[in-house]
Order: sequence, then C-alpha cells, then structure tokens
Amino acid sequence: MKITRIKTWQVPPRWLFMKIETDAGIHGWGEPVVEGRSSTVEAAVHELSDYLIGEDPRQIERLFSVLYRAGFYRGGPILMSAIAGIDQALWDIKGRDLGVPVHQLLGGAVRDKMRMYAWTGGDRPEDVGRGAARLKEHGFTAFKMNGTAEMQIVDSHAKIDAAVARVAEAREAVGPEMGIGIDFHGRVHRPMAKALLRELEPFHPMFVEEPLLPEHLPALKHVAANLGYPIATGERLHTRYQFRDLLAEGMVDIVQPDLSHCGGISEVFKVANLASCHDVALAPHAPLGPINLAASLQLDAVAENAFIQEQSMGIHYNKGNDVLDYLVDPSVLTINDGFCTIPQGPGLGIEINEAYVEERSKVAERWHNPVWRHDDGSTAEW
Repeated sequence: MKITRIKTWQVPPRWLFMKIETDAGIHGWGEPVVEGRSSTVEAAVHELSDYLIGEDPRQIERLFSVLYRAGFYRGGPILMSAIAGIDQALWDIKGRDLGVPVHQLLGGAVRDKMRMYAWTGGDRPEDVGRGAARLKEHGFTAFKMNGTAEMQIVDSHAKIDAAVARVAEAREAVGPEMGIGIDFHGRVHRPMAKALLRELEPFHPMFVEEPLLPEHLPALKHVAANLGYPIATGERLHTRYQFRDLLAEGMVDIVQPDLSHCGGISEVFKVANLASCHDVALAPHAPLGPINLAASLQLDAVAENAFIQEQSMGIHYNKGNDVLDYLVDPSVLTINDGFCTIPQGPGLGIEINEAYVEERSKVAERWHNPVWRHDDGSTAEW
C-alpha cells in the first residue's frame, strides 16, 4: 500500500481537515490545526507531504520519525500540529486496513466509555451559574469555565473578587458533587495567581487549568504549592520532551496534551505513559472538531490515567457548524449522561461526510484569536 494524495480543507468554524488517500482505496482522516493559524498549518502539511507520497502509510513510527527528525528544526505548534493531523490519518488508515479501532492496535481498551465535560460561559465569563445548571440537567457531571477575563500582571483585588464570585455562583448552582474546571487560560500572571489560586480553594475545583503561561511553568511549583486541588496544564506543550521536564519537576497533577497540537496519537500515547510513571492524570485538550475528538477517545480508551475528556459541542467558538455536523453517523460521538462510548468502528471509528466538508470549505472564513487590550492600551493575554 502506498500514499498517493493528501487533501486539505479549511472548514467552519475554525478547523482544518485532511485526508490521506492510498492506491489500495483505503483512506484516513486527520485534523491538523492551530486555532487562528490554519493556513500556516495547512502549508506545513503540504510541505511535509513530500516525505509521504509513495510511502507505506502503515509504517507509522518510521514516518513519524522522518517528519519529526528529517527537517532539522523540530517541535513548535505549527510543525507538531501538522504532524499530529498526519499521524491521526495514518492510524485511521491502519485501523481501516485491519478492520479494527485504533485502541485495539494500542493494546486494547481499559474502559468502555469516557467521562466528558462541557463548557459554559464565554471568553469573558457571564451567567455561568445558569449555564452550569443546564449542563447538569443534561447529564454532565463536570464542566469547565473561564476563570477570568483579562488581568494585568499586577491588578486590583476587585478582579480576584469578581473571579471568585463567578466560581461561587457556579458552585451554588450545581451543588457540591459536580466537577468544576476553572481555566485561567494563561491570563493570570504570577503576582495575581498566588492570591487567586488560594481564594478558589473553598469551592473545591476539579482542577485549575493553565494558572501560568507555558513560558513561566518553572514558577508553577512556587505559585501552586500546597493547594488542596489539582493543577492542570499542557495544551500549549507540543512534545513528550516538554512534558518530561514538566513532570520531572513535580509541578502538575493533570496533563492536557492536545492530539491536534502534540504530534497526534503517537506522541500523546507516549506522554500518557510518561505521566502515568509520575502518578499524574491525563485529560486531553480538545476544543476542536470531530476528528480530534475521535482520536482523543481512541487514546483515552487505552490510557489508564485518563479521567475526563474535553469536547466542544456547543462551545461559544462554534459559529456556522458544530462537531457532529461533519459526521455521516453523528450517534458515534453522542454524549449520554455525561459519557461517550468509545467508538468501535475501524480506525478512528468515525466516518466523515466528504461531500459536506467540500461544500462547507467554500464558505470557511479566516478565524483569528481576538486581540485584547488593557485599559492602558497594552496587549492583554487572550
């Protein structure tokens, strides 16, 4: 079997899909994208295709090694996201060729279904209590919310009070048992994070995510020491080597690699095993489309330390299309009572409606992260 063609489509709301075709008539789908940089990743995918055309797609580890090592310059969000989508598609092809889901190729499932969480509120979180209560009514046992809007490196305590009040509102709305993930989104710097992390403790977060920017992770052990709840991070780390250093310092309780940013199934499988050696949980980052989610679930199926899975159905970014729209059979990724059954079809376990992808690609707009500014005009973290 040989790879004959690689096709890509930018589709609403902000996703990039790719398809690898072979001379055996077997194909595979991947989702290589950096939010707001889809055209750049698309170009990288087609540059990397020079290493792939004519090769056997079943030699996944060999092809990964070539894509990662042969270019000399390694890592980073663009290259690793391009490799991630290719890797997903290669695993999809191998599973389809053998007639088994990817998790069977990784050793077999340790679970039949995966606990899921949903988002409530927007970038500048409002009315989180009502949104959280609705999610509870729909059967979710956990949700995530943005903890705060923009915050200066040293800001007023009123900003901390406002963030704590939103979490208090959410906790009151859902009661003591529902898990609350609080995403700082890298918006909170070290001087403010110390106070805010402590003041959230009475509300028993399921985790606080990205309490510091990735470039400031060495300070995490000082900022988050002795907290009574887990700290999560990792969506902006792109290789197992970055996670190795994070885990070696004992700075994190939950790792959140993204299977569309961190080298795909192959690399995140290694990250999951590395995390398990440190007794650290896995919760893959996944605010993207159906291919990313299906790949994440295949990995969740075999990772003993996976405990919950993000998904983006109904998230505030999804304008024009949502996760299930591109599937031939949306029921494969349906969430019931807060759980999603691990897809059992061959490969990633989903079928993408290529005709619909082609149609929607004609109206895809260039999505960019918003640019936020503080009152003094300086750039704020989004």
